[in-house]
Amino acid sequence: MSDDFPITIFHNPDCGTSRNTLAMIRGAGHEPTVIEYLKTGWTRPLLDDLLAKTGLTPRDLLREKGTPAAALGLLGANVTDEALLSAMTLHPILVNRPIVTTPKGAALCRPSERVFDLLDNPPASFTKEDGEVVTRA
Repeated sequence: MSDDFPITIFHNPDCGTSRNTLAMIRGAGHEPTVIEYLKTGWTRPLLDDLLAKTGLTPRDLLREKGTPAAALGLLGANVTDEALLSAMTLHPILVNRPIVTTPKGAALCRPSERVFDLLDNPPASFTKEDGEVVTRA
């Protein structure tokens, strides 16, 4: 099924939301391309492409919790998109996750059930790692 409906997830295996999203994709019968972005890093063209596809801004993608964002001075309202993108290429952890792309679009899947809108055949319901059951809207 994946050949007919290619899916890519920019994934952090240490993140519960990312693990749940990946499990939801697999629960829909897809085997996505999994990119562990903390290992591969980000390029500016890739970030630009994902921002265009998701309609998000660099600030929207900035992860603050558990990152050096504050220490790098990236939280101020006057920090430019260019500065954020430069920092994201140097410090991959600054990009929030998971980001999923499919033929239906692309999104930052926080919460993980946002991935349902991107899947060809999403599961009717899914039980997350913490026991929470989510259903399609």
